Amino acid sequence: MTQPLHYLDHAATTPLAPEVLEAMMPYLTTVYGNPSSTHQAGRTALNALDQARDTVAGILGCTAAELVFTGGGSEGDNLAIKGVVQAYLRDHGSAHVIVSAIEHHACLHAAESLERSGIAVTILPVDGTGQVAAADLAAALRPDTALVSIMYANNEIGTIQPIAALAAIAKAQHIPFHTDAVQAAGLLPIGVADLGVDVLTMTAHKFYGPKGTGVNYVRRGIACTPQIHGGAQERRRRAGTENIAGIVGFAAALQHAEAKRVAEVARLTPLRDALIAGIMGKLPGVRLTGHATQRLANNASFVIDGVDGDSLLILLDQRGICASSGSACTSGSLEPSHVLAAIGAIGSDEQAALRVSLGRTSDADTVDYAIAAVVDVVQKLRLVA
Repeated sequence: MTQPLHYLDHAATTPLAPEVLEAMMPYLTTVYGNPSSTHQAGRTALNALDQARDTVAGILGCTAAELVFTGGGSEGDNLAIKGVVQAYLRDHGSAHVIVSAIEHHACLHAAESLERSGIAVTILPVDGTGQVAAADLAAALRPDTALVSIMYANNEIGTIQPIAALAAIAKAQHIPFHTDAVQAAGLLPIGVADLGVDVLTMTAHKFYGPKGTGVNYVRRGIACTPQIHGGAQERRRRAGTENIAGIVGFAAALQHAEAKRVAEVARLTPLRDALIAGIMGKLPGVRLTGHATQRLANNASFVIDGVDGDSLLILLDQRGICASSGSACTSGSLEPSHVLAAIGAIGSDEQAALRVSLGRTSDADTVDYAIAAVVDVVQKLRLVA
């Protein structure tokens, strides 16, 4: 018998909200002009693009001209890191970039690609909770540091970084600071002035918007080399005909998420805490990963001793629970999580990582069901181990 679906993988992606789909529908059907065209159909599309840009700018507290719409978080991170560092390198004899050890692979691999081209890269360590120490960042800065990139909140363990304090250290040395805010949007404040960041990356599908649409805030005066070449779209910073339906959906999703954010965080936090307490209180050999309090309101992540990770997820799936072992972007990889390795959370093959991420449809009954299922499955797996 098929179990009812309990979707607890909102950190991987979220369902498209009905109000977002409604906003997108005209641009998927009858309003199909190219915004670069000068005729009426093109002007109608351009007007929608401009309105969406204004909406996002208002939420971030920036100007519309400082936004670059992208194809999502991975493209945005690559544009931020490669684009800013390459622009710096044009005017200087060398360049250096700093990233943290627990960044999303979009940032880490972008930095690695720069390193292969001769650019120096420093990977900052994190403590056992996943936070970067301000002293470590200050010590890593160099005269040729072109960019610091530290994520706002981690996608696997939910740890929130003190971004404003870290950005201030870079700003004092006139070094641009980028934050990957992909997991933060909809759950944390994203005003760029308060954060003190120069570049910020988001993607819509993490806050009930469409997949394949993101945005980069690039502060006025920050040079950023385009990574996609072609037409003059996005003020020559990202070529390609704009995805009007996706961009309209991005703006609608962000607007709704921001309007609900404070209330939703207040609702999710006790559910998250109950989930953590329930699993850890009923199972020995379970450790919370990430910061105990400075973590996303929807994230509960664990390392569980004595079970196989794949078996755990398969058996939970059979009970209708959609959860994960960490980042969906590394699913299928045989290598252990770089995030868990960085915080020293994985010590043997007989351990499983489990991430449960709540969302708008999660309630107390969902949490109770998840606790009971995880406890039962782990106990059964340990019996046959």
